[in-house]
Order: sequence, then C-alpha cells, then structure tokens
Amino acid sequence: MRVKLEFEPCSERLRLPLHYNSEIQGFIYRNLDRAISDWVHNEGVPLGKRRFRFFTFSRLLGKYRIEGERIEFTGPVQVHIGSVHEQILESLVKHLLMEEVVWLGKERCELLRVEVEETPKIGGPVLVRTLSPITVYSTLIGGDGRKKTYYYTPMEKDWEEQLLASLRRKAQALGWGEKQLASLGGAHIRPVRVGKQDLRIVKYRETVIKAWTGIYEVALPEPFFLLAYDSGLGSKNSQGFGMVEVVDAAAT
Repeated sequence: MRVKLEFEPCSERLRLPLHYNSEIQGFIYRNLDRAISDWVHNEGVPLGKRRFRFFTFSRLLGKYRIEGERIEFTGPVQVHIGSVHEQILESLVKHLLMEEVVWLGKERCELLRVEVEETPKIGGPVLVRTLSPITVYSTLIGGDGRKKTYYYTPMEKDWEEQLLASLRRKAQALGWGEKQLASLGGAHIRPVRVGKQDLRIVKYRETVIKAWTGIYEVALPEPFFLLAYDSGLGSKNSQGFGMVEVVDAAAT
C-alpha cells in the first residue's frame, strides 16, 4: 500500500537541511499511534540479526532551491510513503487528518491532500524510475580488522545479486514459503538509463551513504514486485531509500 501526501508550508517557504531524510522519517514516526510507532521503531520484523521496518518514502517533490547546506521549497510539496503493513499507513493518515497543522522538521505545514495510490498491474518486465535513490552495500573486514562499508554501483554484477538477495530476505522475514521464494529464480533488476550523474551522496545523521537514481528494468514475480514497490528496493528503506514508480517506456 502507498499514499501520496501533499503539503504547503504555513510560511512562504519550507526550509530543511539539505540532507533531510531523518526529518521525514521522524515525521512518520511522530504521526503514528504510539504502539505502532514503538513496534516499528524498536522491533520491526526480525530475521536473524536483521530487523525490517517495511516502510519507505520518496524524496520531497516540489519547487526548490539549494543554498549551502539548506534546501528551500516554495509552494506545494509532495511525498510518497509506502509499506507492506497497511496499519502503518492507516495510522499515519488518520493522525494527519485530525491535525490542523503538521510539522516537517521545525517547519509548520498544512496538509492539502491525501491520495491512496493505485497498485500497478504488471505482466512482465517493467521500467521503474527512482523516487528515492537505491543503496546496496556490504560490510567488509579490512586487513587491519576494521569494518568497512562497500557500496555497489548499478554497473557491477553484484548490484543485481544483492538486490535480489535483499528481496528474498524480506520475503523470508514475512514468512513466505519455499515455493514462493523459489519463484525469484530468473528475476532481474538492470540499469537502463543510469550514469555517473545518478550517483547521490546522502548524509543520514552521521552516516554518509552512496545511492543511485535512474531508470531500471525490473522483472520480478508479482508478489516480489509488490514487496519491492511497497517497501523499497535495496537497503536502508526506512531511512528514505529505494522507492520506485513504474514509468511508460515512451516517457523515458
């Protein structure tokens, strides 16, 4: 399930840090019922040492300009939010509709519109465009014994392998059976229109993350596609990474 929210700043402009992912994430947590917020934030869905929050969100969409380490939006601003857990989005929307104003970071905004997005129907490979950049990484141990994070690029074979492995782990965490998991064989996620200009360096709190925008061809069984569509591709989805939308080939 996905929703699109549209806001307008109560003042003339919406001013946020240039790297505002944590502000949007905090906005989501603050506007959930306390029990749901605590469960998602503190527990999530476990699989081994991993915990999946199963929600993601887009970049803010609207007219903006960048000044140093700040970004300034004017006029309406939109954000897409998705989750495999409908109760998360239902709680979010219910809470927002009861508020006269909402806060994005330290800025007051008015909620203009809430739209429940139509779930796309797929019958084969589709093209998708990133609404928030995709990040794929491994944690390695260097010769000095220190941990090092290696971020993959879409041009590497391991990029696709890591994306598919991540989807499989998410499905396992949700309790999918072996027959469903086996259907992922033969799937692919490949860059179609991706170049050096699509690299995004994002700072989430004190962590610097390398991620990629662009257009990709995705061939997944429908359950896996909907899992990716609602909860994001790759890693760090609940920090605002990996949201995509289906695009018409003619529009690319």
